[in-house]
Amino acid sequence: MKLILLGAPGAGKGTVAKLLTKIDGSVQISTGDILRAAVAAGTELGKQAKAAMNAGELVSDDLIMGIMGERLKEDDCKNGYLLDGFPRTIPQAEALKVLLADMGETLDAVVNIDVERDVILDRLTTRRTCEDCGEIYNVKSKPPKEEGKCDKCGGAVVQRDDETETAISNRLDVYNEQTAPLAGFYEKEGMLLTVAATSSDSVINAIKERIGI
Repeated sequence: MKLILLGAPGAGKGTVAKLLTKIDGSVQISTGDILRAAVAAGTELGKQAKAAMNAGELVSDDLIMGIMGERLKEDDCKNGYLLDGFPRTIPQAEALKVLLADMGETLDAVVNIDVERDVILDRLTTRRTCEDCGEIYNVKSKPPKEEGKCDKCGGAVVQRDDETETAISNRLDVYNEQTAPLAGFYEKEGMLLTVAATSSDSVINAIKERIGI
């Protein structure tokens, strides 16, 4: 399958993507992952991205699209791909449309995972992360056995700076301003599937029904 997954921070895009990869071997692709991989591989585009990041600048759309184009041509994308949190803006969506047309590729759908703002705030402000191994906990639904201590490695379990209520509210405001308009863009393209996400399974089932698998 070839999908774009849209949704606010904390909507569960990553979880849904991981479940989808198990269905048909599609690969999960996020902007952050491909940038880090390009930098690590030392490709020409990766070197340019590293220079921008080291200077504290945003990586340009042209550079991101170049790296995305390289990534989509890799062998593991032949079984399909799930674009997790990309594109982020209308210009990126327009550039992606041109890129896919040039490659002769067609998306199956653009899935908008719709979760209420207060649900996201509650989900992320109660999330805790191990500083050492990255294990995720939740003070309500999955607390560590010993408060503040990771069950797996014994590391400190903390609230990330970007998961305070103020930080999350800011991230949601940025998303609503920059990324939410993509739903309208893809609705006009006739590709949008909006799912009110009561659970990851409900999203998976809606996608299966839409693309006929």
